[in-house]
Amino acid sequence: MTHSRKVVISPIGEAAADIIDAVATRIAGVFGFETDIVPLLDSIHFAFDPVRCQYHSTPVLEKLTAAAPADALKVLGIAREDLFIPILTHVYGEAELGGKSCLISTYRLKEGLSLSTDGRVYQLRIIKEAVHELGHTFDLRHCPDKSCIMHYCHSIADVDRKGGELCRYCSVLLRDELKRIRT
Repeated sequence: MTHSRKVVISPIGEAAADIIDAVATRIAGVFGFETDIVPLLDSIHFAFDPVRCQYHSTPVLEKLTAAAPADALKVLGIAREDLFIPILTHVYGEAELGGKSCLISTYRLKEGLSLSTDGRVYQLRIIKEAVHELGHTFDLRHCPDKSCIMHYCHSIADVDRKGGELCRYCSVLLRDELKRIRT
């Protein structure tokens, strides 16, 4: 059976084309689906919380899912704004576990960097978080292996420390989920 379904990468607001292209390439390599870059939302200002001065990520996920094209298997939103969920001070991203949409923020991924000299580190952080959150949409949970890309990150140091690959266990889980999706 041929599947024309794609992973849609949706930059929200301005986004660097080289970073979006690098994310698209890595996603295609890890998950084996064609990617398409389609801006689905103009902004996430509707999710702004004036008390926290941050953006609640869950309503953004809901809007991404509602705006997804018919051929979208999964949607990855990429925002510049600082995200949160009510139980945490901030999040690098959020995903619908086993669902359609996920979202990452580049806001805190700049931490400790001079973008003029550390552009590659910044790009790697974005790629890691994109793959991590998209992994959740493929029903992958947080992994105890600190080198696995599915390891939960409490800090930017954790993001830098974890590898860019799935561990053996998570690879098997993803392979099983991809078989289920394709049959």
